Amino acid sequence: MNDSKDRQRRKAYDARNRQVDKDAMSLIICEQFVAQPAYRQAKMVLWYIHCRSEVRTQAALLSELEAGKQVVIPYCTKDQQGDNKLGLWRLEDFAELVPGTWGILEPPKQRWGELGKEVAPEQLDCIMAPGVAFDRNGGRLGNGAGYYDRLLKSVRTDATLIGVCFESQLVEQVAMDAHDVVMDMVMTEKTIYAGKGRQFFN
Repeated sequence: MNDSKDRQRRKAYDARNRQVDKDAMSLIICEQFVAQPAYRQAKMVLWYIHCRSEVRTQAALLSELEAGKQVVIPYCTKDQQGDNKLGLWRLEDFAELVPGTWGILEPPKQRWGELGKEVAPEQLDCIMAPGVAFDRNGGRLGNGAGYYDRLLKSVRTDATLIGVCFESQLVEQVAMDAHDVVMDMVMTEKTIYAGKGRQFFN
């Protein structure tokens, strides 16, 4: 299974890197995301800040922030056992952020855990999940570090999980293990696919 995941990962990375018109395609994807009823009704939404060749989110995120949406962003940290985990930060202004792991904008380490800024996974109503590859049934393949896997396992079951990617990153069927989490929907610049959701492996 891991060999299969590695092959899919390499192929999807290459496709994502070759993707043309990333800005325009990303704008279409983000517009679909904010138009979703699950997003509109959500009080607290997790966005990610893109890096490298991912779907670009920063412009749309900033616009939503200025419109008054309660936006949360993730940052890479460790849990008490030393395992990878995502911290969750309630974002009010991009000026709060500094380049962190892999150059991704995040809150400065000295502010991690700050009262009123740190968010619990259970508070999230809607989650935008990046990925290296997805399939049309909601299967998701990440970078392999387990950050999102652990987060997605700990959010409420009624929180909506939305994977975003370019159409070129889709594969026929993502190689998944029992611990992997299936999306409720997957959005590309072409369409929205209804995922099987978390009951798939339950």
